[in-house]
Amino acid sequence: MKRIYSLAEALLVTFLWSTSYVLIKIGLKDINPLAFAAYRYLLGSSILLLFVLCSSNISMPAITSKRVLWFFILGFTGYFIAQGLQFVGLYYLPAITVTFILNLTPIFVVILSILFLKETPSAIQIVGITLVILGVKIFFTESVLVFNERIGILITLVSGIGWAMYMILMRHYLRENHESVISLTAISMGVGALMLLGVTASSGYSTMPSLKTWGIILILSIVNTAFAFVLWNHALKYLKAYEHQYFRIQC
Repeated sequence: MKRIYSLAEALLVTFLWSTSYVLIKIGLKDINPLAFAAYRYLLGSSILLLFVLCSSNISMPAITSKRVLWFFILGFTGYFIAQGLQFVGLYYLPAITVTFILNLTPIFVVILSILFLKETPSAIQIVGITLVILGVKIFFTESVLVFNERIGILITLVSGIGWAMYMILMRHYLRENHESVISLTAISMGVGALMLLGVTASSGYSTMPSLKTWGIILILSIVNTAFAFVLWNHALKYLKAYEHQYFRIQC
């Protein structure tokens, strides 16, 4: 039964994240990609932390040097690299192209799962991955790419690799530590958001978003970030990492 609930959670998150692309593309007309990602995830993590602090059933993990290292690694791979670079990729590429490229992520996840988690995919899943590779080959064989699109493709691929690393590391951590998923999500998301904010500040960017863009950031932070990431990480407890990827639209 838990597995069925996890599949439903993953499907709902996929729907929520699929709506993010339209909102992000609108917001990118008004704001720097990394600043956009920083504001979204900083606000999202703040909402989650507030929820944790106000809840009597959820506790914050004790701060140890080992946990701090894990929070840094998860924040770096899952939010600074994966999510931050995805915003940059969306700046250069149409949303449909970014989504298509990120469908390669299951391949990275399968490889890392075999190497580090000892999870072996079935024959049917291997066939599915093979079809994804063939589809990508056909898609880009028929396309004539300009320089900016090539940059966008490379950035998006790195984003996908970062997300694959995050998925493997998160699943490994949850296996070894019985901690609140919400607390883990809030802290690692906040760490990644601060990294993005630091890069944005160091670049000299200081333009404030319009009220319309702030509205988009608020929706993305509450619904598509805080709520969705909790469901995503909860489902990860009961699904294998590469199975999780068949539902994902990284956003």
